Amino acid sequence: MNNKRLTMRVLAAMLRYPDADFRAAVPELRTALETESSLPKQRLVELDALLRQLQTMDAFEAEGRFVDTFDRGRATSLHLFEHVHGDSRDRGPAMVDLGQMYERAGLLLGSDELPDHLSVVLEFASTQPEKVAREFLGEMAHILNAVFSALRERENPYASVIAAVLELAGQKVQALPVVPDQDMDEAWAEPPAFDGCSTRGQASPDTPQPIQIVRSRKTVTASQGAPL
Repeated sequence: MNNKRLTMRVLAAMLRYPDADFRAAVPELRTALETESSLPKQRLVELDALLRQLQTMDAFEAEGRFVDTFDRGRATSLHLFEHVHGDSRDRGPAMVDLGQMYERAGLLLGSDELPDHLSVVLEFASTQPEKVAREFLGEMAHILNAVFSALRERENPYASVIAAVLELAGQKVQALPVVPDQDMDEAWAEPPAFDGCSTRGQASPDTPQPIQIVRSRKTVTASQGAPL
């Protein structure tokens, strides 16, 4: 049995977009945290303060802060595989494997949910025996500490939510060196015309360009019995 199930679900809710439905549910979320008391007292105080703040602050301000916090850079992204795989091809298969694990456990995701989002991860963990949930969350402690550190450096109150996840996993909450995010303008910059194919790894026109010669493969037609 998972004696921290309600707390995990409250944290999952706090890591979702703070829309009107969320704000209406804040009293129940506060009660659940207090009733279960699965976290250190100081952490409960911090989470309660954040919940009350989200309930009372201007809706556009709360929603805007959430977007600015979690959707404006990789350092604080709630999509865990983004920290591991970035934009590489490995992310797709990892997402499929995680989604299939959820399905085997009876957790079906909505069309707008991705399996590596921390709120979804917490929902899954809440359905598992406590030991299994702790081990599962503990596997991502290094990512969570990195996100916590980035939020803490910005003095963002959501740092307390990430710290609470680490504490539920039985992990030490610790500040790590923060690697600055690449400037978004630089990341999306178009290279100057005729000045190389990208902003990285490509020489300028007056610089020798490496050429890789690859042996061509003879095309096999369908009539020869091989796939196109």
